[in-house]
Amino acid sequence: MTPRSAALAVLRAVWAMLPAYLPNSVAVVVGGGPPIDGGRCFRGERLLGDGKTWRGAVGGALAGSLLAALLDRVGSRLPVAVPRFGVRPALALPAGAMVGDAAGSFLKRRLGRRRGAPAPVLDQLGFVVGALGVARLLAPDWVRVTFTPAVTVAALVVTPALHLGTNALAYLLGLKDVPW
Repeated sequence: MTPRSAALAVLRAVWAMLPAYLPNSVAVVVGGGPPIDGGRCFRGERLLGDGKTWRGAVGGALAGSLLAALLDRVGSRLPVAVPRFGVRPALALPAGAMVGDAAGSFLKRRLGRRRGAPAPVLDQLGFVVGALGVARLLAPDWVRVTFTPAVTVAALVVTPALHLGTNALAYLLGLKDVPW
């Protein structure tokens, strides 16, 4: 792989994942209100915890879908080919990111980790697995064409660094209680 093709794979990975990256950040800002799990427990621990709310999940998914629509408008004007979304991927990626993040919270509760406790790899890639899993169900052709092996590897390598960096920034801005 040449440096140019590697750089294009990273660009396409980040572009394709932007609608999945945004929902968790928006959920932090707009969240609050009733928790998704309604306070229910499983084996003595909350299913998800107070940090996963309906307002955050819906607000995050909506923001990601709107971003995908905006990226479609901007992408056609760029000098390099970037993925186009369409309706199914624009809905599936952010919704899947929220599902993946909630699944990560469920697993963290089962592992005895409290809200905000770090869970390396799970915290950085759980939402990616959710986003791509739901997109694969709802827009399989789009995932096959967009996530070539090089783009998939780029997404898996770049996402943890972006995730850690944006969480540290949110912590410094007072939007998060922990920097991870």
